[in-house]
Amino acid sequence: MTTMTEASVREFKMPDVGEGLTEAEILKWFVQPGDRVTDGQVVCEVETAKAAVELPIPYDGVVRDLHFPEGTTVDVGTAIISVDVGGGSAPAAEEPAAAPAAPEEPKAEGSGRQPVLVGYGVATSSTRRRPRKGPEVPVQQASTAIQTELNGHAPAPAAPAAAPAPAAPVTAERPLAKPPVRKLAKDLGVDLATVVPTGPGGIITREDVHAAVAAAEPKAPEPAVVPAPAPAATPAPASYDTARETRIPVKGVRKATAAAMVGSAFTAPHVTEFVTVDVTRTMKLVEELKEDKEFAGLRVNPLLLIAKALLVAIRRNPDVNASWDEAAQEIVVKHYVNLGIAAATPRGLIVPNIKDAHAKTLPQLAESLGELVSTAREGKTSPAAMQGGTVTITNVGVFGVDTGTPILNPGESAILAVGAIKPQPWVHKGKVKPRQVTTLALSFDHRLVDGELGSKVLADVAAILEQPKRLITWA
Repeated sequence: MTTMTEASVREFKMPDVGEGLTEAEILKWFVQPGDRVTDGQVVCEVETAKAAVELPIPYDGVVRDLHFPEGTTVDVGTAIISVDVGGGSAPAAEEPAAAPAAPEEPKAEGSGRQPVLVGYGVATSSTRRRPRKGPEVPVQQASTAIQTELNGHAPAPAAPAAAPAPAAPVTAERPLAKPPVRKLAKDLGVDLATVVPTGPGGIITREDVHAAVAAAEPKAPEPAVVPAPAPAATPAPASYDTARETRIPVKGVRKATAAAMVGSAFTAPHVTEFVTVDVTRTMKLVEELKEDKEFAGLRVNPLLLIAKALLVAIRRNPDVNASWDEAAQEIVVKHYVNLGIAAATPRGLIVPNIKDAHAKTLPQLAESLGELVSTAREGKTSPAAMQGGTVTITNVGVFGVDTGTPILNPGESAILAVGAIKPQPWVHKGKVKPRQVTTLALSFDHRLVDGELGSKVLADVAAILEQPKRLITWA
């Protein structure tokens, strides 16, 4: 009898949700032991070094055990959840006369279904539990946001072990919310099941989560109600008194970004060149394109024309679109451009890229930029979207910064920083006039891009933005 039971239990292993990833942190479990799951149902959300990903289970059954709690970093290939695929009386109904153990194994393999994620067969290895930063504080005692900063994690929901195991597990319908909203709720210690949704189709929005936090904030105590003979004001909660430092665990996207930037800065010899350019005509062209029917519904902004200008400059100077192969001691010139766009997200800096951007028309490029930005803001950027970049643009101007000295994205030879576009006094046609001006900065790997090549690329970008008609003649 024991053999039959164990044979029906399947172990779901942490998959490799991106190329070459070795570990992932379990952010949230959506199921508990005793819950029934179906093929394709999302059981947990994990964060890799590149993005947050929801993991679906590849078979039907009943959850027997969750092997790791939330906040644990697990190596790829390690079993994270066990599911009894026997399904109680379900197998007996399928084939009552057959031997009980025989039909279980083929069902566990998926009945011809291919795994939805790669990496199921990776060998198991050790796991690491990240240290917690102190006891959990209920929402009723202090601000949830301050609590999360002090503890280093959001408070866990009521532990199921606190009460006796019920006769039948209770499974509630999972609230509808996008991954960034789930992350926000986790950080603020909000149970999504208690939030009133206001989004379309019953989706919980960020505003709904913040409203739930505000509703849970304790009201300031009335002075007359305080029984203690305190001479002055009521002392602030301990969370405020002791909050002189905040420690933030370095993990996930931030950890990967830090390691990549250190490796890039101390591997590739960086050179940065600057040019200040009058982009008044480019700004006028942006306004004209917004009224063009061909761009209806598309995101049209200065970044679109800057991206196109860089692509034209690369076409005129193809050797800048290359990488350094240290092992082979070769320069690898790419005959395609996967254009990376640096994006600041709640999880940290990510650099998704537009595949084969060199082959896109201006409307197609506008569409791809819009999709890239929207996906990044929603926290849905896939690991594949951040791989294979060849050159990058970082728009620091959106923060009001004039320019910077950007660090190369690992494996790339150039990165263009775009500063804020501001009205400035400028000599135009022999007279000083107010013009729209910005400063561009191009960092490049001096092992394969010399000063002449880097200068030509930067000068071409500047010339196109000053006279955007060159997009027609040079493209």
